[in-house]
Amino acid sequence: MASSNSPSKSFGALAEFDGAASLVSACEKVRDAKYRKWDAHSPFPIHGIEDAMGIPPSKLGYVVFVVGLTGASAGLLLQWWTNAVDYPFIISGKPLFSWQAFVPVCFELMVLFSAFACFFGMLHFNKLPQLYHSLFRSERFERVTDDKFFISIESADPRFDEVKTVQFLKDIGATHVELVEE
Repeated sequence: MASSNSPSKSFGALAEFDGAASLVSACEKVRDAKYRKWDAHSPFPIHGIEDAMGIPPSKLGYVVFVVGLTGASAGLLLQWWTNAVDYPFIISGKPLFSWQAFVPVCFELMVLFSAFACFFGMLHFNKLPQLYHSLFRSERFERVTDDKFFISIESADPRFDEVKTVQFLKDIGATHVELVEE
């Protein structure tokens, strides 16, 4: 059992910036300094920040495409099986496998599977739901949804050093830097 006066573990450093332009500039500098476990926080989306952070394109589109194709294929397979194999029944002299009649069901299943893949894939890739985060301990961070801009660098980052990281954040233009407890 840990004692009550043991030192608390640091989550990392939280740096506040003046505006969107200074945040984007700082993100480029943090990226160039080779930090890996860090994030930018803004009250609104900033065009180009993903490039400044070095974030690769999302894999969600590929997941949605594959799952949507799976849905369409499952619809086609199910209709083929029921009409041509399981219960073959000739209607008006049409062939048992008439793919033109199967298109609406295949399309609807593709849309349904794609929607589920998009929703659950987004939750997975964004690591949601996340009901608690250590940054919620910072009183300054509460204004991130109003008018403040932040960069957080986690202590789990291999390049993280409390003194050097705090100084680095001040050097790249942070107006305020604080260490956040876990």
